Amino acid sequence: KEKWDLLAGVLVERLPVVTKTMEPIEAKFKSILDQIEFENSLKSNHELRKETEKRQAELLKAGKIDLDSEALKQTAQDLEDAYNDELSKFKPAPRVTEADKKGDSSSLERKLEETLVLLAEQKLGGKSYFLLPQGQHVAGESSLRQTAERVLRETVGDSLQVTFYGNAPVGFYKYKYPTAAKKEAVGAKVFFFRCVLKQDSPNVGEKKVKFQWLDQGELAKTLKEPYFNSVSQCLL
Repeated sequence: KEKWDLLAGVLVERLPVVTKTMEPIEAKFKSILDQIEFENSLKSNHELRKETEKRQAELLKAGKIDLDSEALKQTAQDLEDAYNDELSKFKPAPRVTEADKKGDSSSLERKLEETLVLLAEQKLGGKSYFLLPQGQHVAGESSLRQTAERVLRETVGDSLQVTFYGNAPVGFYKYKYPTAAKKEAVGAKVFFFRCVLKQDSPNVGEKKVKFQWLDQGELAKTLKEPYFNSVSQCLL
């Protein structure tokens, strides 16, 4: 009977930071929905207040109400002017970041619209590859989930703050060792565990390991095809 090494691989995701840019058809559909909502909507408290104050201004002009009690209040129009002034000063942050311009694949501040996956440089045999962080299950660990937590910590350090989705693996991949490398086991079976990067988590320590944050298209170009096919089945 063949013996296989059991490994845990960790699929670390950085979720999108901003919403995706709408396609033209999506923008057109949204515009139609916004127009329908506007036409069917009721007046807001602010609009009702403006109408009330307009009537009060007419009464003031006619001398039918006291100027001191009503005219000195901050009006809805005053508030609206202040809000518009504040809005005119607001400049949204660009969707294309400096990391995008520089092509810095190690930055978390890239491809803000996409889900990114962490790859770390690891040795298999005598060669180095960019893979999901992975490592072998060792005696004393009660589960592969525990192995996955240890592997992530040992590979990229303690800086990453993540939340694992569960105790069950979300994917699987196996490969055989080269004949020269075979000892007791004929190959490795890797069980993937998914986790999500917490919003305020720092990045991987620069000196710990070479790493990249890649979207699905970049993963397809970087990973070997059979390995990517297994990983891609775990991606949403």
